[in-house]
Amino acid sequence: MRFIPITEYNEQAMMLAQPVYDNKRRMLLAANNTIHPRYLEKLIQVGIKQLIIEDAESKGITLEEMMDMPTWMDVIDNVQEAYAAVKAKKAFPIRNVLTGVSRLIREVQSRPVVIPVPSRTLAEELKPYAHAVNVALLALQVGKALGYNDLMLRDLAVGCLLHDIGKVTAQQETGHPEAGFNLIRGIREFSLLSAHIAYQHHETLDGHGYPRGISGATFHEYAQICGVCNLYENLISVQDAAPHDAMERIMATSSINYNADVVKAFVRAVPSYPPGTKIRMQTGDNAIVTKITDHMQRPVVRYLTTGQEVSLADNPTLMIAGCC
Repeated sequence: MRFIPITEYNEQAMMLAQPVYDNKRRMLLAANNTIHPRYLEKLIQVGIKQLIIEDAESKGITLEEMMDMPTWMDVIDNVQEAYAAVKAKKAFPIRNVLTGVSRLIREVQSRPVVIPVPSRTLAEELKPYAHAVNVALLALQVGKALGYNDLMLRDLAVGCLLHDIGKVTAQQETGHPEAGFNLIRGIREFSLLSAHIAYQHHETLDGHGYPRGISGATFHEYAQICGVCNLYENLISVQDAAPHDAMERIMATSSINYNADVVKAFVRAVPSYPPGTKIRMQTGDNAIVTKITDHMQRPVVRYLTTGQEVSLADNPTLMIAGCC
């Protein structure tokens, strides 16, 4: 199993490994099917940019590190429901949001790594909600790396899951952090810290962010985590950056946009080369990442020519040169 841009799909050599959904969460295509060229064009038209497929090169790669897709879709539904309630000025679905948060926390606490399902695998209308879920999932893993307790993880996840909800009511992009802050702080079941995540997630350590241009210790660690994860997820889902390139961008922000400890925790928690990534070793050999074990940046790889699997964590002299 591996992720591919939808434009690289080859009907003769690839089979769909995970279902494809429309904007109403209805299954368009089930797993274990090939995609006819005419249907592929329709998927592109609704905004789907990435597929999860299986081919000869990715055979045996289970992507067990990936977020459970039904759970992911359920939490996306929780976020979409919250946005709809704000837009319609109806009662906020507090219980459902907290249920989604609890499910994300369980996913992260029960596994060494949880890779978000790319939001680019969904129709355009669902991507803002999938983005929120993926930011929360990444943030929880950073919080876990920093040793956060259950209450800290809950407050972090609520703020990250709702970090963009101010966009529902804000007239301008720069107004959505404050709008989100005011909304979240008005819900007594949510911590004020969660509200500050929404307020501060576009701020930076050096004072060049918005809406208030705060800096230094005023920039709360939870909001920094959300900011890092928001940047990373946008690089991947909006700018189509490869995960290892997005990771380089994140590392470049250390001590400038975000505290070095937050960036280091992100690097410890998030793999640069997810399973299914085709890579080129410094020896010139082509390989594919098969799984993540102990070290996020030193995966297990399989050489495409020989089929030999090697743990880079156990072989420190073997280096990845880039993707192929």
